[in-house]
Amino acid sequence: MSAHLPPPIYELGPEFYDEVQAAAFPKAQLRYRNQAAAQIVGLDRISDAEWKSYFADFKPMAGNMVTSLALRYHGHQFRSYNPQIGDGRGFLYAQFLVKGKLYDLGTKGSGRTPYSRTGDGRLTLKGAFREILATELLESYGVNTSKTFSVFETGESLERHDEPSPTRAGVLVRLNHSHIRFGTFQRLATLKESGNIVKLLDYCVRHFYPELSPLEGEEKAAAFLQSVARACAQTTAQWMMAGFVHGVLNTDNMNITGESFDYGPYRFMPKYDPAFTAAYFDQSGLYCYGRQPTSVLWNLHQLGFALKFAYENLPVEELLEEFADSFNFASRTLFMQRLNIRNPLEDEKAALEVDQEMMMNFFKFLDEAQPLFEQTFFDLHSGINDDRLLRSVQATVYQHPSFEPLKKNLQYYEVLSESKSSHPYFDGTKCCSLLIDELESLWTPIADKDDWTLFENKLQQIRSIRGLY
Repeated sequence: MSAHLPPPIYELGPEFYDEVQAAAFPKAQLRYRNQAAAQIVGLDRISDAEWKSYFADFKPMAGNMVTSLALRYHGHQFRSYNPQIGDGRGFLYAQFLVKGKLYDLGTKGSGRTPYSRTGDGRLTLKGAFREILATELLESYGVNTSKTFSVFETGESLERHDEPSPTRAGVLVRLNHSHIRFGTFQRLATLKESGNIVKLLDYCVRHFYPELSPLEGEEKAAAFLQSVARACAQTTAQWMMAGFVHGVLNTDNMNITGESFDYGPYRFMPKYDPAFTAAYFDQSGLYCYGRQPTSVLWNLHQLGFALKFAYENLPVEELLEEFADSFNFASRTLFMQRLNIRNPLEDEKAALEVDQEMMMNFFKFLDEAQPLFEQTFFDLHSGINDDRLLRSVQATVYQHPSFEPLKKNLQYYEVLSESKSSHPYFDGTKCCSLLIDELESLWTPIADKDDWTLFENKLQQIRSIRGLY
């Protein structure tokens, strides 16, 4: 097991967290164990009994954190500032340093904390099931995401207004690269704790952006904000190219490493629609698909304003001007990777013009012909293949007039990776996706007769495409 002694979170001190204990659950039935994620932190060979002891009973690991910690933070929730939040149904359980990279194990549904307010601190089993599938598929799509590490069913019955109740409960553990949110900085600015902002910045730089360590003062804060912005621009571009809508892009759901995490009312977009919204309670469409880049940028400004409380001359607006360029560059790069194509032109300016025209025609086709979003990326992988288009589940859509300009564009490109183009996945007729109807159909046999077969089969399919994107 790769651990760091003492756990780095203790460097911050008790002003940043509260010691908490996990709830005692009636039972602990293992529903999901992520061996690949466990291998990262050296926990893949522990016994089932040890796994339960750690991730259902939350007994301390030898040489790691002595007690679990609920971290303190605030945040903008749908752009309204809320100082009454923090880790309300989860906590930081353990930390690991692996090859110079710090990982956190955090929980969801592990019981009440000082920040639970009127909540019960629990998680529905369906919520855990949804998060497993989100993280598994996003990882296969190449998105920088947290990893669902473990899920136990706890034997409790919960009342929820947004799903049939009573419903089953679960406790989830996720593996994150950092537990520090934008709202962690916002809380300190609201409390006017400039010294703790400096302390938190130093902690983040030391463990997540060590290349910035030689810098001092406002120069370090500026470089940190820009680094976070670049990381977030990359992740946002990954969401957009995956047709993914996070659903709740509040500042307490934004991680300073740019890693995507905390999946509640997420959705994968069926067909291209900039107004497509994931959360039923997002009635204004604030966090719809097309607004995700501007939402992330708005959140970055809030992080910048929090830093500005300690570094008053920090030019936040100027520092975040490059976000659009970072996002656009990442989007173009990821788009080419998803289609497995490369532009043969050596002149970068000329190549950019051709790429922009092709991307414009691609999204014009999506908008006018309304094909399935993910299926289109699948059908056009490695460029135009007439046989694949003919056997596609949406073959007729390629007769739409808006496809002709795109087809002409794509014929100009070369295959980026021959090995990926010949992967057996692309011999089929249907892509691996996770639209809401399928998500519900996977849950139904679990809810009705505790049959996890379809779920397990879906996991195998999702994992079979890992590395293609």
